[in-house]
Amino acid sequence: MTDLPKLLVTRRLPDAVERHLVETWDTTLSVDDRPLDRAALVAAMTRYDAWMPTITDRIDADLLAMPGRRVRILANYGAGVDHIDLAAARAAGVVVTNTPDVLTEATAEIAILLMMMAARRASEGERELRAGQWTGWRPSHLIGQGLSGKTLGLIGFGRIAQATAAKARGLGMRIRYASRSAASPEVERTLQATRVETPEALAAQCDILSLHVPGGEATRHLVDAALLARMKPHAIVVNTARGPVIDEAALAEALAQGRIGGVGLDVYEHEPVVHPALLAHPRAVLLPHLGSATIEARTAMGMRAADNLAAFLRGEEPADRVA
Repeated sequence: MTDLPKLLVTRRLPDAVERHLVETWDTTLSVDDRPLDRAALVAAMTRYDAWMPTITDRIDADLLAMPGRRVRILANYGAGVDHIDLAAARAAGVVVTNTPDVLTEATAEIAILLMMMAARRASEGERELRAGQWTGWRPSHLIGQGLSGKTLGLIGFGRIAQATAAKARGLGMRIRYASRSAASPEVERTLQATRVETPEALAAQCDILSLHVPGGEATRHLVDAALLARMKPHAIVVNTARGPVIDEAALAEALAQGRIGGVGLDVYEHEPVVHPALLAHPRAVLLPHLGSATIEARTAMGMRAADNLAAFLRGEEPADRVA
């Protein structure tokens, strides 16, 4: 094993992925499945040729520029790479790859799940039943809203947003979207999707607002108090993208004041910490970052990261290089 490249895998991955990595390289797997602290990250920079990091690993400029760095590639496990300083990686000559495409359907399913749970007040009902507080059926109990005929607004219109739109069309929803560039006429025609000029204009038109933009400073607090103020009082905000896209304090306040009808969140601004007002509010549907959490998607992510790593180590250009 000593002649093989040394690979660090920072979190536990599906069994099939871990077996493949151990059989292919001199691989160190995560033992306790916890994020590495700063000291461990620093030490690992000098011990390994390659890392397979995740969103929980903050890889900044100081780490990438440290003396004695051995790491040559970060084969990221996941599509988002806002936890990695890409400019610093380029400056240091460290290749960064990601895993696009393979989590599209799984994340779109979670977006639809959150919409349906928030619209039909499913979390409220389950909590009531489990607490032994349900007294039986009655006509006025936990009345929600249907999705058929409602307008879904998507901020960002990439793969996941389009997959979400396709599923929403099956529920009878109208599709509107806001993005920096228009989708192709064929995509718009297939999804019967209409582009709206700005996120603010979109917020005023839709019954469900679903977020599908990358993380980073460019999208931080894209959904803020001003945008929320434009929404309909029954509208629902859904986020399966990145937590900091929403100003969580502003969202909690809008929900508490009844200026929006509900929220469905899978990601959080200060993850894993969630704003206490959201935790306490009955109209908040909250999931623990399950967007890609199917065995199919998580296994495919690992194999895609492994393919990128294998290509790099053969001296080839990785298919999913982002830096």
